[in-house]
Amino acid sequence: MTWLAVLLAVVGAVFFAFAARLQHDAVRATEGALRVLDLLRRPRWLAGLVLLVAGAGLHAVALGMAPLSVVQPVGVLAIGITTVLDGRRRELPAVALTTFGVGAFVFLAAGSATATPVVPEAELTAGLLVLGLIAAPVLLGVLSTRPVVRGLGFGAAGGVAYGYVSVLMRSVSQDVQSGRIDLTTALSTVGIAVSLLVGGWFIQHAYASGPPHLAVACLTVVDPLVAVGIGAGLLGEATRTSGLVALAELACAVVAIGGVVALARTQNPPAPLRSETTVYDGRAMRIVIAAETFPPDVNGAARFAHRLATGLAGRDHDVHVIAVDPEGRARTEHVDGITVHRLRSHRTPFHRTFRIGLPWQVRKDVRALLEELKPDLVHVQAHFVVGRYVVRQAAEMGIPTVATNHFMPENLFGHARCPQWLQGLASRWAWRDLGRVFGVADVVTAPTPRAVQLLHDNGFPPRAVAVSCGIDIDRYRLRPAVRTNDGPTVLFVGRLDEEKRVDELLRAVALVPRLHADIVGDGSCRAEWELLARDLGIAERVRFRGFVDEEELLDAYTGADLFCMPGIAELQSLATMEAMAAGKPVVVADAMALPHLCRPGRNGWLFTPGDVSGLADRLHSVLADPTVTARMGAASLELIGSHAIEATLEKFEALYARAMGVPAVARPALAA
Repeated sequence: MTWLAVLLAVVGAVFFAFAARLQHDAVRATEGALRVLDLLRRPRWLAGLVLLVAGAGLHAVALGMAPLSVVQPVGVLAIGITTVLDGRRRELPAVALTTFGVGAFVFLAAGSATATPVVPEAELTAGLLVLGLIAAPVLLGVLSTRPVVRGLGFGAAGGVAYGYVSVLMRSVSQDVQSGRIDLTTALSTVGIAVSLLVGGWFIQHAYASGPPHLAVACLTVVDPLVAVGIGAGLLGEATRTSGLVALAELACAVVAIGGVVALARTQNPPAPLRSETTVYDGRAMRIVIAAETFPPDVNGAARFAHRLATGLAGRDHDVHVIAVDPEGRARTEHVDGITVHRLRSHRTPFHRTFRIGLPWQVRKDVRALLEELKPDLVHVQAHFVVGRYVVRQAAEMGIPTVATNHFMPENLFGHARCPQWLQGLASRWAWRDLGRVFGVADVVTAPTPRAVQLLHDNGFPPRAVAVSCGIDIDRYRLRPAVRTNDGPTVLFVGRLDEEKRVDELLRAVALVPRLHADIVGDGSCRAEWELLARDLGIAERVRFRGFVDEEELLDAYTGADLFCMPGIAELQSLATMEAMAAGKPVVVADAMALPHLCRPGRNGWLFTPGDVSGLADRLHSVLADPTVTARMGAASLELIGSHAIEATLEKFEALYARAMGVPAVARPALAA
């Protein structure tokens, strides 16, 4: 039965490790002081509690099937598992030292201890001693201003409380086996419950102060040391322990404690790295932009990342981009004045053009790149894989970080084929995940005030700021018009996916005589919408152009009479901004951030999502009178002026200075 006990203990250690990871994340996401009700409302914390109880149950069963000296050392594996889950493999040597020290200590103590009865007087004395032992580390944790010291203090206090639980459990077990269940047994049971609650609360504070594996290490080391110490000093269990064995136990205890100290020392981040070739003077920085998608990908986030990178390079910054490769292999290329470091990538089942990097590969490659580049600052554009590990590694290395959110869960539901009944839960989880990743960034931005409010509404602290993605207005304004249709034309540019609702535009086009539609882009719904155009009898008036190059896209904007964005998940809509820069009226859904771009009756109209006849009326009202079309187009060009790319770059440079803790330096005005 010993092998089964060991297996149960290993599974229990895995449960403990995942419980620590889940509860740590939940606690770190809590704003302000820890409150029990706040934690009980967090599904991750509750899931961790379930795993913790399950792990404790498996460990107890294992102890009933095999000796303590066999089972207890197996539980120490939780430290190493938690370390791996936390992505801190470099700390495994310190973990191994701690694990060896605890395992050897338990083995020696169990092999030389003599079982003795636990009398009420000894329980009381042990309780008073435990109170004193808890007070010292708690005082240290409360008074210290260093997170790592607070984590050590609260973790040690939790370990002391759990060590006392072992003594009380022995007392209750002794009473049950002898059949003498009385008031003393009841008091011991109450003491177990109180000690577990107290110890658990201190561990939550340890999670709030440091990484989960440090709290687990404190708990795993202090718990057996306290339990064995009480057994030897108060219960007389060390009568058969020789002096040599006692010295060996002491040495193992010192090794275990030394391992915890080594783990704590690695939590202090090194001094912030700075480029050896650039000095921040308002002009020159080495900046790393981390992007999940980058050209040749065709989407708004990729185009913004490229525009930001090239714009910063044009302002004399040394710009490096980290992104997955569109074909799969790792490589470095120099294009448009920037250096692009392509990471290994793999296909996904969700979308033929969407590729991701495997987390363990990305983490390793990102670390190596940041250590090589020594950037002054990193700016991440998403929180999925590349952005997640760049912001995490940068924070550990002391590199200032800025994070920009372009994400809404609705953007992915169509790709992932998420069923309707699961979308609410998936959305809440996605927002919490974003909050955990971006929570460590020094500055967080979103493209519009509505996008910022969405972050705050979904639990992100009220510190995010709005910075427009910005566009090169002259690139669109000065482009000569190229007409491709005889009749009036409405243009849509974007992914052909569910949340874009191009089907509503097609149904509206069918209600407006002579109106043509140019659909630029590709996606999962293209074939379905091509069939819809045929069924509506407008196939000859609708042109699905797929992906086009930059020159063709510019011609599409200038050749259209107006632009329509029926999508309901737009955090800014670069396509709408580009159409406005081309001097086109816009008819857009009254949803998310689109109302920030449209002034009804001035440069276009809003329509209620799903109201096809209302959309058709808006399209017709803009195109029915050429003077109205021209007036609204001119208004679009005027309104888009506040979104010029130069203004965006200046705002980001000021935010970079804030993240770095230095004053922003204004650039000299250009000569007229």
